[in-house]
Amino acid sequence: MTEYIASPKNERIKAAKKLTTKKGQKQGDAYLLDGWHLVEEALASGLTPKTIYATEKFLDERALRPFYDQLIEISPEVAKHLSDTETPQGIFAVMPRELASMPALTGQFLLLDGIQDPGNVGTLVRTADAAGVGTVVFGAGTADPFNPKVLRAMQGSQFHVRIVMADLAPLIAQLQAAGIAVYGTELNVNAQNYRELAPQEQFALVVGNEGNGMQEALLTETTKNLYIPIKGRAESLNVAIAAAVILFHLTA
Repeated sequence: MTEYIASPKNERIKAAKKLTTKKGQKQGDAYLLDGWHLVEEALASGLTPKTIYATEKFLDERALRPFYDQLIEISPEVAKHLSDTETPQGIFAVMPRELASMPALTGQFLLLDGIQDPGNVGTLVRTADAAGVGTVVFGAGTADPFNPKVLRAMQGSQFHVRIVMADLAPLIAQLQAAGIAVYGTELNVNAQNYRELAPQEQFALVVGNEGNGMQEALLTETTKNLYIPIKGRAESLNVAIAAAVILFHLTA
């Protein structure tokens, strides 16, 4: 019979709640996944949770059977306390706070330069996953990959692609030294129309901050900078939409 926790004041629940903050994650070297889809994706990817907290309705889920020793039943009140959503699903997993190391410099990369909005960051990771891009690099100023809103927005794609944190300037130089073209993005008529590029097996695409775009210093270091022609009167595209347009073109 699994342990049952009814009160949000339980010490284990207090510790789990702290894993939704950056400070608590670093102290506990873990983070909290919230929701069945994310938990299921993590388990399907071969990851082992430290603990699973679940309300009664999830106890018979087949995917949880191999993790019975890590499973603790919680009350709906506890689930509401742990979740930052209005209608929590009632299942959470405490996962090791681990990021991938930089892979061999081959293949396709998406580099995030100061992307601050958690929804945009999550959508960018999902877009890279959908386009078949293997590595997403979080540069300085980008929302933390373990932020609960980022985790939710990634919708499990974080378990399908490699997520790395790195300083973008030296990485761009390393990619170019490895023979991989690095494309920046900017609203500039002197940039190249993305449609003029052919699909490529190897490339890196850099997308910049929602309001300011890429850092000027990085724009001068890329192989080429690209723009998307806008036919209407909108000033610009959302960064995640712009990345999707270019990524699906380059990976076609």
